[in-house]
Amino acid sequence: MGKKRNIVLAILFLTWTISYMDRMVMTVAIPYISKEFNLTSVQMGVVMSAFFMGYTFFQLPGGMLSDKFGARKVMTFAIAWWSAFTAFTGMITSYTSLLVVRVLFGLGEASFPSGSWKTISTWFPKKERATANSMMMAASAIGTAIAPLFVVGIMSYFGWRSVFLFLFIPGIIIAALIWVFVRDNPAQSKMITPEELSVIQEDNSINEQDAANKEAVNKLSFKDIIKLPVMWKLFFLWLTFDIVFWGFGSWIPSYLVNERHFVMVKMGIIASLPYFAGTIGTWVSGYISDKFFVGKRRNFIIICEVAAALFLFLTYNAPSEVLAITFLTVAGFFVCATMGAFWAIPMDILPAEVMGSGSGFINTGGQIAGIISPIIMGFLIQASGGSYKTAFTFLAISSLVSAGFALSINEKGKESSPKSITT
Repeated sequence: MGKKRNIVLAILFLTWTISYMDRMVMTVAIPYISKEFNLTSVQMGVVMSAFFMGYTFFQLPGGMLSDKFGARKVMTFAIAWWSAFTAFTGMITSYTSLLVVRVLFGLGEASFPSGSWKTISTWFPKKERATANSMMMAASAIGTAIAPLFVVGIMSYFGWRSVFLFLFIPGIIIAALIWVFVRDNPAQSKMITPEELSVIQEDNSINEQDAANKEAVNKLSFKDIIKLPVMWKLFFLWLTFDIVFWGFGSWIPSYLVNERHFVMVKMGIIASLPYFAGTIGTWVSGYISDKFFVGKRRNFIIICEVAAALFLFLTYNAPSEVLAITFLTVAGFFVCATMGAFWAIPMDILPAEVMGSGSGFINTGGQIAGIISPIIMGFLIQASGGSYKTAFTFLAISSLVSAGFALSINEKGKESSPKSITT
């Protein structure tokens, strides 16, 4: 029989896919929404950032709720909430109402990521967590890739409002799947066999000294965790990385329409290519990270981020449409490949009992980036008279800064060990 934990992984993958579709359809629809409401480039950036204002605010509380009440309840509620506000986005009547709905949408979705990482930590043995996480996080790329195709297909016939209304249905289905199949502890699941449960819990087969160390580590509070210098380095690494990810994702459709003058259908197809490549990049990066970079994952992250910076620079400066599309696609591969290796580091460091709050803390940095990156890029584009050159330069520099934070991490040092706090 197959591994039942892979059913949980598949549901999490689908949930992440829907969540990224829900948040990224705005980036594709915004050029057309801006025409209806006469928005400037800065106002477009504010709309794309509004989601992150709510999403950032509740990252840490959402992680703490998962640790306190269990990931299953928190994830189910979060999915139902954000699905409702996705539908409400299609009903807005003004720029102001759009901002309010997007903030509340982000507020509800914020509890989901920490719950999903906590679930991976609980349902998978340590040796499988990085690979499982990379499979799950690949959904962020595939969801972003599908979004332009979905938007163009629906919007061509029914208009931009219908796009957000349609997405309510898969969200509610996914919420039901989480509630039925995902348990906070695999031992509580009726579908799990004793044999598979022993594999999942194999990390518990340790000697008495290791057991004492494990008990001490598991008593760590959130305050103890953020005393680790590596947690702050991961926070800023993820912040500067997500400046690239969210700036890239938020403005590429507008770049293709306004700078490269692509029509709607062509824009939808081309805007998807970097994220189809990114899906492969995320899957590959998890495998490579587990196979060749355990204990030195930072090196792989640095390689990916430097390569991403290079291809972002080449994209804007490409003399032809074909080269621009090629460089853009390769840039998407390396941007997304960073994610698979990155989240393996906190999973290696943190015990599952505090993975919710710990990952919520780190992910807060990324969502701060989600707030500021689209707005900064909108300002740079408007200040440049509609040119995207300075915006692309901003992304390339941010990627290099993120690589610098990765270089500062010592994964095997005392700063990276929760046990050091208890001694």
